[in-house]
Amino acid sequence: MKSISLNRIGILQTGIVGAPLAEIHGEYPDMFQDMLGQDAFEYVTYPVVEGVFPEAPSECDGWIITGSKHGAYETHDWIPPLEDFIRKLVAARIPTVGICFGHQIMAQALGGTVKKSPKGWGVGLQEYKDLKSGRVIRIRAFHQDQVIKCPPSATVTHTSEFCEFAGLQYSPNCVSLQPHPEHSAAFTSDLIEVRRNVALPDTVADAAQSVNNNPDDHAEYSIIIKRILSAQSP
Repeated sequence: MKSISLNRIGILQTGIVGAPLAEIHGEYPDMFQDMLGQDAFEYVTYPVVEGVFPEAPSECDGWIITGSKHGAYETHDWIPPLEDFIRKLVAARIPTVGICFGHQIMAQALGGTVKKSPKGWGVGLQEYKDLKSGRVIRIRAFHQDQVIKCPPSATVTHTSEFCEFAGLQYSPNCVSLQPHPEHSAAFTSDLIEVRRNVALPDTVADAAQSVNNNPDDHAEYSIIIKRILSAQSP
């Protein structure tokens, strides 16, 4: 039985994994719950991609904005209300973590610019410099879109030659990351094969698969995200 004292975390689901991958690996909310621990928080999913929104930011103690196949710049009916909700979360300094699309839509909502990058795909295990620690960290990614203009209110926390604005911070507990610490090596491998030749060139897919099982920093970042959502110093 879960303790009633657990923080309530709202997962704003902005995309659908779908079959066949979801049958094996779950949907995006499942991946975050697996990463953070099923019993770490009380989780509530809001499929905003289907137009289902919370009534207010205070409905949960913290929020996750998931990845998506959609572009932040696309004209979907659910994107403007999501941007408005994000502005309310950040203004209230409610713990919020945006990942991949979540990173991009947070930036766009707060005055940044998101576009499909001419650099192409960032797929599989990627290296980023953590500007706080000075360390190079390795997390899996899967994206073409990037934040190309940093919001005026944001501090850059992670960067790479491929992705300049890979991590952003808006307050001590409102942060975002371009890569996917919730993606397992197995899910990334299967996703690469599903997308191979449909969207991913063989050269990109092969390069990503060749390093997919190398050591990574996913466990460390799951702890960092858990601290943020618990309103502890990251």
